[in-house]
Amino acid sequence: MIGQETIPPMILRGHDLHGKCLPIEYNRTCRCPPTHINCMTPKDWLKSQLGVWQFSYEGRDVRDKTVHPATFPIALAKKVIELFTHEGQLVLDPFVGSGTTLLAASDLNRNAVGFDLQKQYVQLCASRLSTNSNIFNYSKQIAVEDDARNIPRYLHPESLSLIWTSPPYANLLNRKRRNKSRRNRNNEQLGKVEQYSQDERDLGVLDLAGYTAAMGDIFEGLLLLLKPKGHCVINVPDMWWENERITIHISLVEEMRTRGYELRNIIIWDRTNLVNQIGIFGWPSNYITMGVTFEYLLDFWRPLPSDGKP
Repeated sequence: MIGQETIPPMILRGHDLHGKCLPIEYNRTCRCPPTHINCMTPKDWLKSQLGVWQFSYEGRDVRDKTVHPATFPIALAKKVIELFTHEGQLVLDPFVGSGTTLLAASDLNRNAVGFDLQKQYVQLCASRLSTNSNIFNYSKQIAVEDDARNIPRYLHPESLSLIWTSPPYANLLNRKRRNKSRRNRNNEQLGKVEQYSQDERDLGVLDLAGYTAAMGDIFEGLLLLLKPKGHCVINVPDMWWENERITIHISLVEEMRTRGYELRNIIIWDRTNLVNQIGIFGWPSNYITMGVTFEYLLDFWRPLPSDGKP
């Protein structure tokens, strides 16, 4: 067991623990049988068997794109964390962004660590966590300002029960909005680049080939931090670019397999209840599915060694 040094939600850049193994717990604190993979009831488990999920936003969710250009509902993060962890176990978000994963982990009494390159996003994480008090929560959540490539410096081997993230989607956001899909084209998003940053380390400035290779490098470095049969869930969409479908999810599945991960499930995140003012894509001569209405949840795990021994 690791010592329980108190670390409030904070930016570790310049802190004594920056670049060092973090004092954070990772063992379950519940009383579930050892063979169970989560704390769910049979009823909740049954609901999770459906391969199409839908969620709604709540008051704590960040919806303002000027605060962060690509967020997801707390309910989505909670669903994934509940499904693949027990109370007390450790969750990692290598691209933590606005901190939604950390809030969900706090709600569920899971320990969690999130990393981001951008100081303003890590500060946003800390701010959101500081207002999310829960007297029944004995877990810890830490936001770290650092490159995801450096994560192995911070965590013990096989300490992670779950890696869950919604990473930058290659250079999907790194272009001016033309609003072809919107009824009201002359709105505040017209001509705007909704990108995280122009930092050369940012995956959001890379083309698909460079993005896929960089993701492979990062997740290969995380594999030994994950417990055998621990899950890694990545949320990605595909995109259309110059009338060509860019299949980000297929590229990631192929790359993750070469890096030692095993694909277990592909879940569809149905976003139709969250989308407003959809225009007519491609009408009347070119059929294009509305990519904004669904995304993929790619569920991998770290397989056991071929001899079957943990």
